[in-house]
Amino acid sequence: QVQLVESGGGLVKPGDSLRLSCTADRFDLEWYPIGWFRQAPGKEREAVSFITYIDPTTYYSDSVRGRFTISRDNAKNTVYLQMNSLKPEDTAVYYCATRLAGRMTTSRWFARDEYDSWGQGTQVTVSS
Repeated sequence: QVQLVESGGGLVKPGDSLRLSCTADRFDLEWYPIGWFRQAPGKEREAVSFITYIDPTTYYSDSVRGRFTISRDNAKNTVYLQMNSLKPEDTAVYYCATRLAGRMTTSRWFARDEYDSWGQGTQVTVSS
């Protein structure tokens, strides 16, 4: 069974940085678009960032643009989310996701129903 695995979460102070990683078991991420989402307690899961797989293009939500950077290292079969200048409102469980069946509509990268495979999530807590 295909599985995405997130790592790199933790407890940090406001203004600190973290780098999240998304790896895959049993398939090459290189050929798939990858999205990062997050879900805070009591809130809906929201899109954070997205990277295409051909001539990679990146997308960001307004809340993280300028602070977060998504990238991929195909040699390591990993997609990263570098998070700088973290704020308490960034506290959430972060998930990576992809679409394995069919073709994604890139313009809908922020829509949860565009994805059919999700990781288990990694907790990010930003608190002083």
